[in-house]
Amino acid sequence: MTQRLAIHGGEPVIREPFPAYRSLGEEEAVAASRVLKSGVLSAYIGARGEAFMGGPEVRALEAEAATYFGVKHAIAVNSWTSGLITAVGVLDIEPGDEIIVTPWTMVASATAILMWNAIPVFADIDPETYNIDPRAVEAAITPRTRAIMAVDIFGQSADLPALRAIAVRHNLKIISDTAQAPGARIGKAYAGTVADIGGYSLNYHKHIHSGEGGIIVTNDDRLARRAQLIRNHGEAVIESEEPGELRNILGFNFRLGEIEAAIAREQLRKLASKVASRQRVVEQLREGLQGLEGLDLAHVAPGNTHVYYMLGMRLDIARIGVSRVDLAGALRAEGVTGLGVGYQNVHRFPLFRNGIAYGTSGFPWSGLEGQPKRPSTQPCPVAERLHECEFISLNICAHEFTQAETALVVDAFRKVWANLGELRQRG
Repeated sequence: MTQRLAIHGGEPVIREPFPAYRSLGEEEAVAASRVLKSGVLSAYIGARGEAFMGGPEVRALEAEAATYFGVKHAIAVNSWTSGLITAVGVLDIEPGDEIIVTPWTMVASATAILMWNAIPVFADIDPETYNIDPRAVEAAITPRTRAIMAVDIFGQSADLPALRAIAVRHNLKIISDTAQAPGARIGKAYAGTVADIGGYSLNYHKHIHSGEGGIIVTNDDRLARRAQLIRNHGEAVIESEEPGELRNILGFNFRLGEIEAAIAREQLRKLASKVASRQRVVEQLREGLQGLEGLDLAHVAPGNTHVYYMLGMRLDIARIGVSRVDLAGALRAEGVTGLGVGYQNVHRFPLFRNGIAYGTSGFPWSGLEGQPKRPSTQPCPVAERLHECEFISLNICAHEFTQAETALVVDAFRKVWANLGELRQRG
């Protein structure tokens, strides 16, 4: 005999909220105190000289991150949005150029393109990994395409081998937005490091964090140098008179503070253990949820590892016979927190649908002489279908998830699925 669902008056499986995820400890307190005692909260100066590259904590973080991720260059910035703006700027982008990006991402992936007066063009996603679909990328290429932004959504790398082959055929650059996947592997390399330029978020709800912050990674000396210039008012220090070298060196203040850098150093040392913890949780979830009708957990592509910022799941509503809204409501009533329904389709946001960013005339989509308007809102039927009725997710970074807590989540799912008949009748 099945237990009565909590949404219909039964006892919930999870009766007390799980403790919130916390990656900070005494080590970070000591690191922050060390900086405070030094009296130097930032050592940057936006002018020529040694201080152009920042203070000792920033430089130590960059050296340690470069070693950890196995790259020549790591450049610290004050947010990953800053990192994305920088990564686009270093690629010699011209106004009106196009960069292909996924609609399943945080909006900064697309607005970073607009910041340089270029046009984001959205390409559909793979229904099993939720990353950008290389076939959709190739179909979106035009003579104005200059780069592909591959967002490693939810915790695993996009299909970089396929995207690299496309980039080689069409002479394109690749940016890896690996905000949600630090520590994930693609083959033997870390996600984010096999593109021309990539990087990671240190925002507060990521695997590791310093409150805000980001780390750009690249093996290209020229791109690294341009990133350092854009980060810190490069127009004040660049000496070249060549137009190509001056292009897009409109320096910003994207400088990470010394306290945040010191905290990030401690957090970086914890990354491997935090990744292993999330992988353990999802392994237990996969085993426990196996066999539930119409529930398909995110696939991990061959050669990849997944670090599970979120666990994506696809519902076969026709087989289940219950709407996604009713399923989510029943799961939440059982105490499951961090449950997401759908995911943002950035290409459907008003700014992109209307093609209005700078002023009201449609620039940069239109406004360049002789250039027809190129909308960003190309159809993305897979992304739209998943968002509207098939996709749910579990925020793995919301809690630490002990084995016992993970078992309760499994029990909640299995209880709801055992009562599908009741949900169908009441639906």
